[in-house]
Amino acid sequence: MIDAYVWTTPNGFKLLVALEELGLPYTTHWVDITKGEQHAPAFLEVNPNAKIPAIVDDGQRVFESGAVLTYLADKTGKLLAASGPERYEALSWVFFNVAGPGPMLGQLGFFKKFAKEQVPMAIERYQKEAERLYGVLDKRLEGRDFLVGDSLTIADIINFTWPHAVRSFLSFDPSPWPNLTRWLDTLAARPAFAKALALKP
Repeated sequence: MIDAYVWTTPNGFKLLVALEELGLPYTTHWVDITKGEQHAPAFLEVNPNAKIPAIVDDGQRVFESGAVLTYLADKTGKLLAASGPERYEALSWVFFNVAGPGPMLGQLGFFKKFAKEQVPMAIERYQKEAERLYGVLDKRLEGRDFLVGDSLTIADIINFTWPHAVRSFLSFDPSPWPNLTRWLDTLAARPAFAKALALKP
């Protein structure tokens, strides 16, 4: 049984979607980051960086979303090629997310929603970078159902949650990027995605 440490954020949902798509049994541990529970000593034993998501599986801890999803894919032999060009294409899009849309959309959300004072230069910077990254995804998805190959991979899961969340959270309409919009809608309708996104403490 996998112990899954998550919260109801785009990063937390990356893990929950992957677990549901893979059909793996898991126990959910909700780490309420609004109350600082990620800094509790017990959780720091799981992730010394005090971030979700993280897992413990048979004594093996894995933290950071890219590492967690890669571990689960390798464990099951699903959602990621075992070797060869398709594996590294998928991993390239995984790292694209953890270096790009994840932190950039997160910063945009912070400066638009949570900063004690509006900083127009910061909002403009992260808005423009988010739009650029949407363009990269949109171009990649032209004529494709998935980011890599002919079926869902962890590259799709990890790149889905932030653009999906900010549609409502920031009213960030992806319709100027039609391929991205189609992909988001299609993935959101998958039973495993819908089930995971409905989970709450």
